[in-house]
Formats: sequence, structure tokens, C-alpha cells
Amino acid sequence: MTLQAREGQRVPEVTFRCRKDNEWNDIRSADIFKGRNVVVFALPGAFTPTCSSAHVPRYNELAPVLKAQGIDEIVCISVNDGFVMEAWQADQCAERITFIADGNGEFTDAMGMLVDKSDLGFGKRSWRYSMLVRDGVIEKQFIEPDEPGDPFVVSDADTMLEYLAPNAARPKDVVLFTKPGCPYCKAAKDDLQQASMDFEEIVLGRDASLRSLRAATGAMTVPQVFVNGERIGGSEELKVWLDRARIRPAA
Repeated sequence: MTLQAREGQRVPEVTFRCRKDNEWNDIRSADIFKGRNVVVFALPGAFTPTCSSAHVPRYNELAPVLKAQGIDEIVCISVNDGFVMEAWQADQCAERITFIADGNGEFTDAMGMLVDKSDLGFGKRSWRYSMLVRDGVIEKQFIEPDEPGDPFVVSDADTMLEYLAPNAARPKDVVLFTKPGCPYCKAAKDDLQQASMDFEEIVLGRDASLRSLRAATGAMTVPQVFVNGERIGGSEELKVWLDRARIRPAA
């Protein structure tokens, strides 16, 4: 298998048969790339483990940072049909990414990235890669190494951001333990939202138990806020932390 970067070349001109709002939505290459700065990442298949657990979620997380560097759109391409890609986007809650169905593999084949994954029962699929495209011309392409399995080391969102803006600040990883009806939990969520900090909410009784809270935090009360692995504490401690970090919620 020979996988070659196509930096300096134009992206293939094809028409993608996509779905949007449960209707057909044909998209041409020019609709995506002409006169625009676009980050593309391609992957083997919707709903597959690495694609769903890491590749798509991190691009969705870093989308605001990438767009702050002048990127107009972030596109995920896979050799899947439009129905599957529409369902996968909804499942991933990845509203910051445009999902493109290359059902016939025309774009992927023209990119030289169509590979045989018949051993997995997949048939022809895309090799995993990412690229930065400016006005239809490929400026930079990151292609995963030709190794057995499904390597995932260079086509990730952080590598692309490092290329675009090495000193750009990444969003902090925030986890918030809450329980339904807790006013202090609501206050903590409001403060995080007003500070434009994305967070993952773990709801006791739905996502975790009190035992899980004790085991993970050493505490028995909610909310409990963690930022980049550091325990911040409850809602009052969060206000102090936001003030010290100069991340002040809007009035």
C-alpha cells in the first residue's frame, strides 16, 4: 500500500450524496472548499471505536480554537452512506463538525486514500488522515503510518492545531458531579457556562452513584468540580478559582 501526501494539489471535484434533516443534501467539493480555509479529517468508519471515542470528539472540542485561527469549517469524511453519517453525527452530538458521506468512495479514491479492509468486513474504506485545505488546495496533510491495525497518531485535532498555531491555548478539561434539583449544582453550571467553559456533567443516580462520587473525589456532597484533573470543589470554591484564574463569569 502506497500512501502519498498531495500537498500543493487541488482536492478532487466530486458530488457527495449527504443527508440533512432527513432529506437528501447533495454537496459539491466547491461548496466546501472554494475560497475557504477548511480542516478535513477522514476515517475508516462511522460508529467505530477510535473514530467515535477520540477522533470526532476531540475535533468537536477544539473546533472553536481551530476556527479562531481562521478555519471556516471542519469536515469529517468517511466512506459511509448519508443515512449512516447523519445518524452518527446525531449520536456524537458533534454540531461543530460537518459530516460528509463519501458513500461511493469517489473522493477518497481520487485522494489515493481508498484501502481494502475486507478482513474486517468493511470492504473499501478510507485510510485515516487529516489535511488543511485553503481555497481548494491542500496545504498540509497528515497521513497515519502504513502499519497493521488502525494507527492513530498524527491525524488528530491536537496535531492539526499544533501546525496551525503552536501557542494556542487548549480548552480545559472540566468534569462536574451533580444531582437533580441541587441549587448549588445549578449555580456551578451557570458559572461555567457564563465563563464559556465546556464541561462534562456526571449526574448522580443516572451516570454514577454516591459510592462512585466518594471513590473518585473523596467527597459526599455535590457539586464537585474538576479541572484538568485538579479537584476545585463546590460552587463557592469554583467562584474563587474562576476569579483567581481571571475567568470571570459575565455579569
